[in-house]
Amino acid sequence: MYLSIIIPAYNEQERIGATLQKIREYLSKQDYSYEVIVVSDGSHDRTSEIVNSFRGSLPTLKTMDNQKNRGKGFAIRCGLLEATGEFRLIMDADSSTDISEVEKLFPYFSQGYEMVIGSRRIEGARVLVDQSRFRVFLGWIFRHLVQFIVPLGVKDSQNGFKMFTAKVTEMVFPQQTIFRWAFDVEILALAKLFKFKIKEVPIVWVDSRLSKVTFGGMVRMLSDILIIRYNLWSNYYQSSFEKPSKKC
Repeated sequence: MYLSIIIPAYNEQERIGATLQKIREYLSKQDYSYEVIVVSDGSHDRTSEIVNSFRGSLPTLKTMDNQKNRGKGFAIRCGLLEATGEFRLIMDADSSTDISEVEKLFPYFSQGYEMVIGSRRIEGARVLVDQSRFRVFLGWIFRHLVQFIVPLGVKDSQNGFKMFTAKVTEMVFPQQTIFRWAFDVEILALAKLFKFKIKEVPIVWVDSRLSKVTFGGMVRMLSDILIIRYNLWSNYYQSSFEKPSKKC
């Protein structure tokens, strides 16, 4: 398998169908093997039903239906560790970054990078529809807190469009401990700790205006960042690295 696409979904009945339609149209024109894995994270709407309706037209579509909501990061780990692709892409169910943007990520792997992430914050990025002023302000605060507490060397840790090699996936994600909104920070911190080469690439992005991030969620993210900082200071990740892989 060449490419695995993992989509976490929590109550996404309004958007998941259009996203899968775009993915189907794009992949039908490619000459490589692929699979699409949708992980429903305790959804209680028609998300799984809509996803399953695509099985006939997306023969490599897989669904994982977690009965309990454990967080976006947990759903992504489930999907990534289930995947078999040489390259593994995560993208949001709202398709805020179109699947065609994956073409911008592939070339960097041939240059030796092992984790390539889409970015709204670097030169060349295009934000067609931005977030509300309040969300932009919260994001600005969060980015500066991350830069101060857990320096990552990237400007847009929270963008949901990221691709990893199979090696990165199988080494980094079993060590994951943060499963909600700050999981991206931990994954990047782990990749940096294990000395994987990371590249940030400008992409086209559109805000869906239906984001589930709340102010309370931002407070929890700060708490999670402090946990990550403590884990780094205490060598927790290094001590857990030799333990057996944790699956979903």
